[in-house]
Amino acid sequence: MFHKKHLVSAQNFYDKHGKKAIVLARFMPIVRTFAPIVAGISAMKYSTFVAHNIIGGLIWTAGITLLGYYLGQVISDVDKYLLPIILVIVVVSIAPAIFHLYQDRKTSRR
Repeated sequence: MFHKKHLVSAQNFYDKHGKKAIVLARFMPIVRTFAPIVAGISAMKYSTFVAHNIIGGLIWTAGITLLGYYLGQVISDVDKYLLPIILVIVVVSIAPAIFHLYQDRKTSRR
């Protein structure tokens, strides 16, 4: 359910960190899904959203392609290690969000 307090908070967040949030959302699987919705709700300027979404997509695409190429050159039989590598990528991707949630809960308990 949307509360006015949460919408104001989202608006303030996107005013301050919106551009970075859209680019970095590409690297966080769950956040990537909801970032556009929150950007829309918080009335982020559409041209700003599109530009930074494209930048994030290009960085993500180039990064994954180069990482795959590099790992293919460095690690022989990389296909044996593919699932653990994907698991590490997922954990590293969501770790900042989990840490942030932990810090928020810790702060709110005080």
